[in-house]
Amino acid sequence: MRKNSLKNTRINGEVQKVLADVIRGEIKDPRISSLTSVVAVEVSPDLKTCKAWISVLGDEKVQEDTLAGLKSAEGFIKNRVAKTINLRNTPEITFIMDQSIAYGVSMSKKIDEVTKI
Repeated sequence: MRKNSLKNTRINGEVQKVLADVIRGEIKDPRISSLTSVVAVEVSPDLKTCKAWISVLGDEKVQEDTLAGLKSAEGFIKNRVAKTINLRNTPEITFIMDQSIAYGVSMSKKIDEVTKI
Protein backbone atom coordinates (compact mmCIF):
# COMPACT_ATOMS: atom_id res chain seq x y z
CA MET A 1 0.00 0.00 0.00
CA ARG A 2 1.44 3.35 -1.02
CA LYS A 3 1.64 6.15 1.51
CA ASN A 4 -0.80 8.40 -0.38
CA SER A 5 -3.18 5.69 -1.54
CA LEU A 6 -6.93 6.10 -1.23
CA LYS A 7 -7.09 3.34 1.37
CA ASN A 8 -4.45 5.01 3.54
CA THR A 9 -6.23 8.36 3.24
CA ARG A 10 -9.51 6.78 4.39
CA ILE A 11 -7.79 5.07 7.32
CA ASN A 12 -6.18 8.37 8.35
CA GLY A 13 -9.58 10.07 8.31
CA GLU A 14 -11.26 7.34 10.32
CA VAL A 15 -8.52 7.24 12.94
CA GLN A 16 -8.62 11.05 13.22
CA LYS A 17 -12.39 10.98 13.76
CA VAL A 18 -12.17 8.25 16.41
CA LEU A 19 -9.30 9.99 18.22
CA ALA A 20 -11.24 13.26 18.31
CA ASP A 21 -14.33 11.52 19.70
CA VAL A 22 -12.36 9.64 22.37
CA ILE A 23 -10.39 12.72 23.47
CA ARG A 24 -13.50 14.88 23.54
CA GLY A 25 -15.91 12.53 25.24
CA GLU A 26 -14.42 9.46 26.84
CA ILE A 27 -11.21 10.45 28.62
CA LYS A 28 -11.80 11.74 32.13
CA ASP A 29 -8.22 12.90 32.85
CA PRO A 30 -8.34 16.46 34.29
CA ARG A 31 -4.96 17.27 32.72
CA ILE A 32 -6.43 17.07 29.22
CA SER A 33 -7.85 20.41 28.13
CA SER A 34 -11.38 20.53 26.75
CA LEU A 35 -10.01 22.73 23.96
CA THR A 36 -7.95 19.94 22.39
CA SER A 37 -8.36 19.12 18.72
CA VAL A 38 -6.83 16.50 16.47
CA VAL A 39 -5.36 18.43 13.54
CA ALA A 40 -3.98 15.57 11.44
CA VAL A 41 -3.29 11.85 11.62
CA GLU A 42 -0.78 9.85 9.62
CA VAL A 43 -0.97 6.06 9.86
CA SER A 44 1.99 4.20 8.40
CA PRO A 45 1.27 1.95 5.40
CA ASP A 46 1.94 -1.19 7.46
CA LEU A 47 -0.58 -0.01 10.13
CA LYS A 48 2.01 -0.38 12.91
CA THR A 49 2.47 3.26 13.90
CA CYS A 50 0.38 6.40 13.90
CA LYS A 51 1.37 10.03 14.37
CA ALA A 52 -1.41 12.27 15.65
CA TRP A 53 -0.87 16.02 15.62
CA ILE A 54 -2.92 17.76 18.28
CA SER A 55 -3.57 21.41 18.95
CA VAL A 56 -4.42 22.78 22.38
CA LEU A 57 -5.77 26.26 22.96
CA GLY A 58 -4.03 27.72 25.99
CA ASP A 59 -0.64 28.54 27.41
CA GLU A 60 2.41 26.28 27.42
CA LYS A 61 1.57 24.71 30.79
CA VAL A 62 -1.87 23.61 29.54
CA GLN A 63 -0.29 22.16 26.39
CA GLU A 64 2.31 20.20 28.36
CA ASP A 65 -0.32 18.87 30.78
CA THR A 66 -2.57 17.80 27.90
CA LEU A 67 0.29 16.03 26.14
CA ALA A 68 1.22 14.23 29.39
CA GLY A 69 -2.41 13.21 29.94
CA LEU A 70 -2.71 11.86 26.40
CA LYS A 71 0.54 9.90 26.71
CA SER A 72 -0.69 8.30 29.94
CA ALA A 73 -4.00 7.39 28.26
CA GLU A 74 -2.40 5.85 25.15
CA GLY A 75 -3.45 2.32 26.11
CA PHE A 76 -7.09 3.33 26.62
CA ILE A 77 -7.11 5.30 23.36
CA LYS A 78 -5.55 2.41 21.43
CA ASN A 79 -8.18 0.06 22.88
CA ARG A 80 -11.00 2.38 21.72
CA VAL A 81 -9.49 2.68 18.25
CA ALA A 82 -9.23 -1.12 18.04
CA LYS A 83 -12.86 -1.58 19.07
CA THR A 84 -14.17 1.11 16.73
CA ILE A 85 -12.12 0.51 13.58
CA ASN A 86 -11.57 -3.01 12.31
CA LEU A 87 -7.95 -2.98 11.18
CA ARG A 88 -5.50 -5.83 10.72
CA ASN A 89 -3.16 -4.15 13.23
CA THR A 90 -3.98 -1.43 15.73
CA PRO A 91 -1.30 1.24 15.39
CA GLU A 92 0.85 2.54 18.24
CA ILE A 93 -0.21 6.18 18.60
CA THR A 94 2.34 8.96 19.08
CA PHE A 95 0.96 12.38 19.98
CA ILE A 96 2.78 15.42 18.60
CA MET A 97 1.99 19.01 19.59
CA ASP A 98 1.03 21.04 16.51
CA GLN A 99 2.05 24.68 16.79
CA SER A 100 0.83 25.76 13.35
CA ILE A 101 -2.35 27.45 14.60
CA ALA A 102 -0.48 29.48 17.22
CA TYR A 103 2.16 30.33 14.63
CA GLY A 104 -0.52 31.51 12.19
CA VAL A 105 -2.12 33.73 14.84
CA SER A 106 1.23 35.29 15.77
CA MET A 107 2.09 35.92 12.11
CA SER A 108 -1.32 37.51 11.54
CA LYS A 109 -0.72 39.85 14.50
CA LYS A 110 2.71 40.80 13.13
CA ILE A 111 1.23 41.52 9.70
CA ASP A 112 -1.46 43.70 11.29
CA GLU A 113 1.22 45.62 13.23
CA VAL A 114 3.26 46.23 10.08
CA THR A 115 0.26 47.41 8.04
CA LYS A 116 -0.74 49.92 10.77
CA ILE A 117 2.56 51.79 10.40
